Amino acid sequence: MTLSAIERSPQRYARLGGILYLAIILLGMFGEIFVRGTLVVSGDATASVNSILPAQFLWRAGIAGDLMMHVFDVPVIVILYFLLRPVSQSLALFASCINLVQTAVLATNKLNLLVPLFLMEDSAYLNAFSPEQLHALSYLSIKAHGYGFGIGLIFFGVACLARGYLIFRSGYLPKFLGVLMLAAGFSYLINSFALILAPAFATAIFPGILMPAFIGELFFCLWLIFKGVNLKQWESSLAMSRHADAAAN
Repeated sequence: MTLSAIERSPQRYARLGGILYLAIILLGMFGEIFVRGTLVVSGDATASVNSILPAQFLWRAGIAGDLMMHVFDVPVIVILYFLLRPVSQSLALFASCINLVQTAVLATNKLNLLVPLFLMEDSAYLNAFSPEQLHALSYLSIKAHGYGFGIGLIFFGVACLARGYLIFRSGYLPKFLGVLMLAAGFSYLINSFALILAPAFATAIFPGILMPAFIGELFFCLWLIFKGVNLKQWESSLAMSRHADAAAN
Protein backbone atom coordinates (compact mmCIF):
# COMPACT_ATOMS: atom_id res chain seq x y z
CA MET A 1 0.00 0.00 0.00
CA THR A 2 1.58 3.27 -1.16
CA LEU A 3 0.49 6.87 -1.48
CA SER A 4 0.52 6.62 -5.28
CA ALA A 5 -1.69 3.50 -5.17
CA ILE A 6 -4.30 5.25 -3.03
CA GLU A 7 -4.09 8.38 -5.20
CA ARG A 8 -4.92 6.23 -8.24
CA SER A 9 -7.67 4.18 -6.57
CA PRO A 10 -9.02 6.05 -3.53
CA GLN A 11 -12.41 4.32 -3.75
CA ARG A 12 -10.88 0.85 -3.58
CA TYR A 13 -8.90 1.68 -0.45
CA ALA A 14 -11.78 3.61 1.11
CA ARG A 15 -13.98 0.53 0.75
CA LEU A 16 -11.27 -1.76 2.08
CA GLY A 17 -10.83 0.54 5.07
CA GLY A 18 -14.59 0.62 5.62
CA ILE A 19 -14.87 -3.17 5.53
CA LEU A 20 -12.03 -3.60 8.01
CA TYR A 21 -13.51 -0.84 10.20
CA LEU A 22 -16.86 -2.66 10.20
CA ALA A 23 -15.07 -5.90 11.15
CA ILE A 24 -13.44 -4.05 14.07
CA ILE A 25 -16.85 -2.85 15.29
CA LEU A 26 -18.40 -6.33 15.02
CA LEU A 27 -15.46 -8.03 16.76
CA GLY A 28 -15.55 -5.41 19.51
CA MET A 29 -19.26 -6.02 20.05
CA PHE A 30 -18.68 -9.78 20.14
CA GLY A 31 -16.04 -9.50 22.87
CA GLU A 32 -17.70 -6.83 25.00
CA ILE A 33 -21.39 -7.72 24.65
CA PHE A 34 -21.67 -11.39 23.74
CA VAL A 35 -18.71 -12.73 25.72
CA ARG A 36 -17.84 -10.55 28.71
CA GLY A 37 -21.31 -9.03 28.87
CA THR A 38 -22.88 -12.47 29.33
CA LEU A 39 -20.20 -14.28 31.37
CA VAL A 40 -19.10 -11.62 33.87
CA VAL A 41 -21.48 -11.06 36.78
CA SER A 42 -20.99 -7.49 37.97
CA GLY A 43 -19.75 -7.28 41.56
CA ASP A 44 -19.76 -11.06 42.12
CA ALA A 45 -16.33 -12.70 41.75
CA THR A 46 -17.45 -16.27 42.47
CA ALA A 47 -20.44 -16.12 40.13
CA SER A 48 -18.22 -14.71 37.38
CA VAL A 49 -15.67 -17.52 37.74
CA ASN A 50 -18.42 -20.15 37.83
CA SER A 51 -19.83 -18.62 34.64
CA ILE A 52 -16.49 -18.52 32.80
CA LEU A 53 -15.26 -21.95 33.95
CA PRO A 54 -17.57 -24.06 31.70
CA ALA A 55 -17.29 -21.54 28.85
CA GLN A 56 -13.52 -21.16 28.61
CA PHE A 57 -13.48 -21.62 24.84
CA LEU A 58 -15.97 -18.76 24.43
CA TRP A 59 -13.84 -16.61 26.76
CA ARG A 60 -10.75 -17.42 24.69
CA ALA A 61 -12.67 -16.71 21.47
CA GLY A 62 -13.49 -13.26 22.84
CA ILE A 63 -9.80 -12.60 23.49
CA ALA A 64 -8.83 -13.89 20.04
CA GLY A 65 -11.50 -11.70 18.44
CA ASP A 66 -10.19 -8.66 20.31
CA LEU A 67 -6.66 -9.37 19.11
CA MET A 68 -7.84 -9.70 15.50
CA MET A 69 -9.61 -6.37 15.99
CA HIS A 70 -6.27 -4.80 16.92
CA VAL A 71 -4.57 -6.43 13.93
CA PHE A 72 -7.20 -4.83 11.67
CA ASP A 73 -6.54 -1.51 13.41
CA VAL A 74 -3.19 -1.19 11.65
CA PRO A 75 -4.33 -1.24 7.98
CA VAL A 76 -7.30 1.00 8.86
CA ILE A 77 -4.93 3.52 10.47
CA VAL A 78 -2.71 3.49 7.37
CA ILE A 79 -5.65 3.86 4.96
CA LEU A 80 -7.21 6.71 6.94
CA TYR A 81 -3.84 8.46 7.05
CA PHE A 82 -3.54 8.40 3.26
CA LEU A 83 -7.19 9.33 2.72
CA LEU A 84 -7.00 12.34 5.06
CA ARG A 85 -3.44 13.38 4.24
CA PRO A 86 -4.47 15.90 1.52
CA VAL A 87 -6.29 17.97 4.18
CA SER A 88 -3.37 18.17 6.61
CA GLN A 89 -0.44 15.78 6.56
CA SER A 90 0.71 16.72 10.06
CA LEU A 91 -2.73 16.28 11.68
CA ALA A 92 -3.37 13.03 9.80
CA LEU A 93 0.01 11.75 11.02
CA PHE A 94 -0.80 12.82 14.59
CA ALA A 95 -4.13 10.95 14.46
CA SER A 96 -2.36 7.84 13.15
CA CYS A 97 0.35 7.91 15.82
CA ILE A 98 -2.01 8.40 18.74
CA ASN A 99 -4.30 5.69 17.31
CA LEU A 100 -1.32 3.31 17.27
CA VAL A 101 -0.75 4.07 20.96
CA GLN A 102 -4.36 3.08 21.62
CA THR A 103 -3.91 -0.18 19.71
CA ALA A 104 -0.74 -1.04 21.64
CA VAL A 105 -2.40 -0.30 25.00
CA LEU A 106 -5.49 -2.38 24.21
CA ALA A 107 -3.53 -5.32 22.78
CA THR A 108 -1.33 -5.46 25.89
CA ASN A 109 -4.41 -5.12 28.06
CA LYS A 110 -5.68 -8.52 26.79
CA LEU A 111 -3.18 -10.14 29.17
CA ASN A 112 -5.58 -9.19 31.97
CA LEU A 113 -8.24 -11.40 30.38
CA LEU A 114 -5.87 -14.38 30.29
CA VAL A 115 -5.12 -14.19 34.04
CA PRO A 116 -8.52 -15.65 35.11
CA LEU A 117 -7.83 -18.67 32.89
CA PHE A 118 -4.44 -19.19 34.57
CA LEU A 119 -6.10 -18.99 38.00
CA MET A 120 -8.66 -21.63 36.99
CA GLU A 121 -5.98 -24.20 36.15
CA ASP A 122 -5.60 -27.34 38.26
CA SER A 123 -2.00 -26.58 39.19
CA ALA A 124 -0.22 -27.34 42.46
CA TYR A 125 1.21 -23.84 42.83
CA LEU A 126 -2.31 -22.43 43.04
CA ASN A 127 -2.92 -24.38 46.27
CA ALA A 128 -1.27 -21.46 48.06
CA PHE A 129 -4.53 -19.56 47.52
CA SER A 130 -8.00 -20.37 48.77
CA PRO A 131 -10.83 -20.65 46.17
CA GLU A 132 -12.21 -17.32 47.38
CA GLN A 133 -8.84 -15.66 46.86
CA LEU A 134 -8.53 -17.12 43.36
CA HIS A 135 -12.00 -15.86 42.50
CA ALA A 136 -11.18 -12.40 43.83
CA LEU A 137 -7.93 -12.25 41.86
CA SER A 138 -9.73 -13.35 38.70
CA TYR A 139 -12.39 -10.70 39.08
CA LEU A 140 -9.77 -8.07 39.90
CA SER A 141 -7.98 -8.87 36.66
CA ILE A 142 -11.22 -8.56 34.69
CA LYS A 143 -11.90 -5.21 36.36
CA ALA A 144 -8.35 -4.07 35.54
CA HIS A 145 -9.06 -4.93 31.90
CA GLY A 146 -12.10 -2.66 31.98
CA TYR A 147 -10.00 0.24 33.21
CA GLY A 148 -7.24 -0.56 30.72
CA PHE A 149 -9.84 -0.47 27.97
CA GLY A 150 -10.96 2.95 29.17
CA ILE A 151 -7.38 4.23 29.22
CA GLY A 152 -6.80 3.04 25.66
CA LEU A 153 -9.96 4.78 24.48
CA ILE A 154 -8.59 8.13 25.68
CA PHE A 155 -6.03 7.94 22.89
CA PHE A 156 -8.65 6.76 20.41
CA GLY A 157 -10.98 9.58 21.44
CA VAL A 158 -8.30 12.12 20.57
CA ALA A 159 -7.73 10.36 17.23
CA CYS A 160 -11.48 10.59 16.51
CA LEU A 161 -11.41 14.34 17.24
CA ALA A 162 -8.51 14.87 14.84
CA ARG A 163 -10.10 12.77 12.13
CA GLY A 164 -13.48 14.40 12.65
CA TYR A 165 -11.89 17.78 11.99
CA LEU A 166 -10.07 16.47 8.91
CA ILE A 167 -13.24 14.87 7.53
CA PHE A 168 -15.21 18.09 8.12
CA ARG A 169 -12.56 20.11 6.27
CA SER A 170 -11.92 17.59 3.47
CA GLY A 171 -14.63 18.46 0.95
CA TYR A 172 -14.50 14.91 -0.47
CA LEU A 173 -16.26 13.39 2.56
CA PRO A 174 -19.54 14.85 3.90
CA LYS A 175 -19.33 17.30 6.78
CA PHE A 176 -21.92 15.41 8.84
CA LEU A 177 -19.48 12.48 9.09
CA GLY A 178 -16.93 14.86 10.56
CA VAL A 179 -19.48 16.05 13.11
CA LEU A 180 -20.35 12.45 14.01
CA MET A 181 -16.69 11.54 14.48
CA LEU A 182 -16.14 14.61 16.65
CA ALA A 183 -19.11 13.52 18.79
CA ALA A 184 -17.59 10.02 18.96
CA GLY A 185 -14.30 11.44 20.19
CA PHE A 186 -15.96 13.49 22.92
CA SER A 187 -18.09 10.54 24.06
CA TYR A 188 -14.99 8.33 24.41
CA LEU A 189 -13.14 11.01 26.38
CA ILE A 190 -16.09 11.71 28.69
CA ASN A 191 -16.60 8.00 29.36
CA SER A 192 -12.91 7.27 30.02
CA PHE A 193 -12.18 10.25 32.25
CA ALA A 194 -15.41 9.66 34.17
CA LEU A 195 -14.27 6.07 34.75
CA ILE A 196 -11.00 7.34 36.23
CA LEU A 197 -12.23 10.43 38.09
CA ALA A 198 -15.82 9.57 39.06
CA PRO A 199 -16.56 5.82 38.75
CA ALA A 200 -20.09 6.13 40.14
CA PHE A 201 -20.91 8.77 37.52
CA ALA A 202 -19.35 6.60 34.81
CA THR A 203 -21.61 3.72 35.82
CA ALA A 204 -24.65 6.02 35.69
CA ILE A 205 -23.94 7.29 32.16
CA PHE A 206 -22.80 3.94 30.70
CA PRO A 207 -23.60 2.64 28.08
CA GLY A 208 -25.61 5.62 26.80
CA ILE A 209 -22.55 7.88 26.70
CA LEU A 210 -21.01 5.62 24.05
CA MET A 211 -23.99 5.70 21.66
CA PRO A 212 -22.57 8.73 19.75
CA ALA A 213 -19.34 6.77 19.26
CA PHE A 214 -21.18 3.70 17.98
CA ILE A 215 -23.37 5.74 15.62
CA GLY A 216 -20.50 7.91 14.37
CA GLU A 217 -18.12 5.05 13.64
CA LEU A 218 -20.84 2.87 12.10
CA PHE A 219 -21.99 5.66 9.75
CA PHE A 220 -18.40 6.44 8.82
CA CYS A 221 -17.42 2.88 7.93
CA LEU A 222 -20.66 2.27 6.01
CA TRP A 223 -20.11 5.50 4.05
CA LEU A 224 -16.60 4.35 3.13
CA ILE A 225 -17.96 0.98 1.98
CA PHE A 226 -20.94 2.16 -0.08
CA LYS A 227 -20.03 5.73 -1.08
CA GLY A 228 -16.31 6.27 -0.65
CA VAL A 229 -14.92 9.69 -1.49
CA ASN A 230 -16.14 12.36 -3.91
CA LEU A 231 -13.62 11.78 -6.69
CA LYS A 232 -13.81 15.29 -8.15
CA GLN A 233 -13.22 16.90 -4.76
CA TRP A 234 -10.56 14.31 -3.93
CA GLU A 235 -8.58 15.17 -7.06
CA SER A 236 -8.91 18.88 -6.33
CA SER A 237 -7.70 18.45 -2.72
CA LEU A 238 -4.88 16.20 -3.89
CA ALA A 239 -3.71 18.76 -6.43
CA MET A 240 -3.73 21.51 -3.80
CA SER A 241 -1.79 19.27 -1.41
CA ARG A 242 0.85 18.54 -4.06
CA HIS A 243 1.13 22.23 -4.86
CA ALA A 244 1.62 23.06 -1.16
CA ASP A 245 4.26 20.33 -0.82
CA ALA A 246 6.11 21.60 -3.88
CA ALA A 247 6.02 25.18 -2.57
CA ALA A 248 7.35 24.04 0.81
CA ASN A 249 10.27 22.27 -0.87
